[in-house]
Amino acid sequence: MNDTGSPAPREPTLSLEEADHSRRMRERVVAAIGAAGGWLSFEHYMDLVLYAPGLGYYSAGARKLGKDGDFTTAPEISGLFGACVARQCAELLARLPGASILEVGAGSGTLAADLLERLERANQLPQRYRILEISADLRSRQCEYLRWRVPQLLTRIEWLDSPPAESFDGLVVANEVLDALPVSRFCCTGAGVEELGVVHEKGGLRWASRHASAALAQACAQLAAAAGPWDDGYVSEYCPRLRAWTAEVTRSLRAGAVLWFDYGLPRAHYYLPERSEGTLLCHFRHRAHADPFLHPGLQDITAWVDFTALAEAGAAAGFELAGYTTQTYFLAGTGIDREMQEMAGSDANRHARLANEARRLMMPGEMGERFKAMAWMRGVDVELCGFGLRDLRHTL
Repeated sequence: MNDTGSPAPREPTLSLEEADHSRRMRERVVAAIGAAGGWLSFEHYMDLVLYAPGLGYYSAGARKLGKDGDFTTAPEISGLFGACVARQCAELLARLPGASILEVGAGSGTLAADLLERLERANQLPQRYRILEISADLRSRQCEYLRWRVPQLLTRIEWLDSPPAESFDGLVVANEVLDALPVSRFCCTGAGVEELGVVHEKGGLRWASRHASAALAQACAQLAAAAGPWDDGYVSEYCPRLRAWTAEVTRSLRAGAVLWFDYGLPRAHYYLPERSEGTLLCHFRHRAHADPFLHPGLQDITAWVDFTALAEAGAAAGFELAGYTTQTYFLAGTGIDREMQEMAGSDANRHARLANEARRLMMPGEMGERFKAMAWMRGVDVELCGFGLRDLRHTL
């Protein structure tokens, strides 16, 4: 029974193929633990189960997004999200002739299709629409979807294995990508900071700790200083790859903006003492839970984004922090009401459906407050409409 007195939801049943896939992924993890001397950092574990070629969650063939997958992102909820992001992109494309868009991790391809359709109607198409996608499975699904949605624009679309080598003007767009970067997991104790890792005991994967490295201990000291002292037993996560990874995927942008959309908080709120179990969360068939060792290779593992760290990463990479706000205010600033009217026309039923979708995107109890938008900019001076209604940069 759960705390409401109702029966707890049943654990989804795995098919034989899924069970075999997860078994092989688990064997890969156990081998990595053995090669590491019996203890594997959680960062390494998360990297393996999400990205190991052919076995990791984002590398294998199961459907991940949408109603038949494990979770739903804003573009799958409504085309209103992509239409509003397109309005923001159009502002910049109008100032940068010959500009291109680079989307990092395009998921199902829905956002790419929505952006291209809306920009085509606005006569503001990018010269190229590049998709940086490391998953061969997702790349295949994106190609199939875009061939169906925007066949007339396929010649503008290009898939990349790594960031473009040549410089370009335009935009980099990333929706729900940062939350899947592997994180280190730590625990604050009376004796200092311990790093949480993974061991294989009694036939299962288990948490185990060891004394944190000097680098992790120093990072934790900086995090604690921003949010107040932590009690003994405080657990959270830290993303050591964030600065280097974001610098790498944006390094080719000569003039333009980077738009980040994800769930997260400023550092002072993220690491509050009362948030004592961190933000690590797993998704499997639209069931959210906190066990990262359940069905390795079949479930998503995420952690919220420290947006203060993201702003610091932008400054280190040579960008100006041009905006930070909630998804609610970004969508309002980019004219979601106008987009609803344009999409619905005189169809009252269509307008009602779009209004319901907009509520899911914008209400505080849904995605509106949990999800944030951040813009980095360099080489161009544009007032971004998506960040004009409410400026939250001071909270970082």
